[in-house]
Amino acid sequence: MSADTKLYRNYSEYLQERYGEKVYKLPVNLPGTCPNRDGTVGQGGCIFCDEEGSGFECLSNTLSVQTQLAENRAFFTRRFNARKFIAYFQAFTNTYLPLEHFKANILAASETEDLVGIAISTRPDCVRDDYLAFLAELSRDKKLDIVLELGLQTVNYHTLKMINRGHGLAEFIDAVLRIKRFGFEVVTHLILNLPGDNMDDVRENAKILSALDVDYVKLHSLYIVKNTVLGQMYERGEVELISLDEYVER
Repeated sequence: MSADTKLYRNYSEYLQERYGEKVYKLPVNLPGTCPNRDGTVGQGGCIFCDEEGSGFECLSNTLSVQTQLAENRAFFTRRFNARKFIAYFQAFTNTYLPLEHFKANILAASETEDLVGIAISTRPDCVRDDYLAFLAELSRDKKLDIVLELGLQTVNYHTLKMINRGHGLAEFIDAVLRIKRFGFEVVTHLILNLPGDNMDDVRENAKILSALDVDYVKLHSLYIVKNTVLGQMYERGEVELISLDEYVER
């Protein structure tokens, strides 16, 4: 497919343009939770989330931040001759950690060799100015690009309630505006085939993210994990997935 007919701009290609060579993300897996698990706003988490907090291909969270980053960096260097990296705090809600604990983990990551940035995954209702102020200072001191990744999934607040998300659309809008005031870029995660959502919701996703000047979007397909609430619903026939063709159209 030629460049002028691509459906979207690829993130890895953008990073290569920005930093002059291919950049690799090094996942960091911290032991944690979220307010939708510990009773602050809900219990059990989102219906699709497993006990590992939606981390993917992570090392054990019993390893230190430095160890995880060193092992992953060694792997990518050995296999791909990688020379530039982004530390990716992927699982759970990282800004839900106590502030001093959060600072210690981020500072530990910032010492990684050949690091160009840090990406921090969190929830829209867990974005606070004191955390952002710390990140702004770190970004200036270490010359690192900081990106906040917000799990939204859909702008349809009825669907958000159905999947036990624990927040609505307003919290997402507030989080984006708050992050932008500190000068950081925003990644938004969307699931395009949630039960209850249709093409109108997909269009509304695009319009709201555009209006908020969101920088990057991760488009997911619904991933059903065995023994989650969603997995049990699927086994009982209560959830019907759309076809591949319809997903591609969305």
